[in-house]
Amino acid sequence: MMIQFTKLHGNGNDFIIIDEYNGLVVPDNSKPGFAEKYCDRRFGIGADGIIFMSGSDSSDIKMRLFQPDCS
Repeated sequence: MMIQFTKLHGNGNDFIIIDEYNGLVVPDNSKPGFAEKYCDRRFGIGADGIIFMSGSDSSDIKMRLFQPDCS
């Protein structure tokens, strides 16, 4: 399965951004393990975390951050 993503760098940190505004890309129960796998700098994309962006009823956008330690 191919997943489109953007990788952003700033202030010494880097994050993988996945747009879920128009629909779920990674199931919620799989997101911690997904972050652990793809944030690995030796075997994955490598990042300090993954930010999933989606729609929200109370604001313009909702962002959820998952770090490589599954938190």
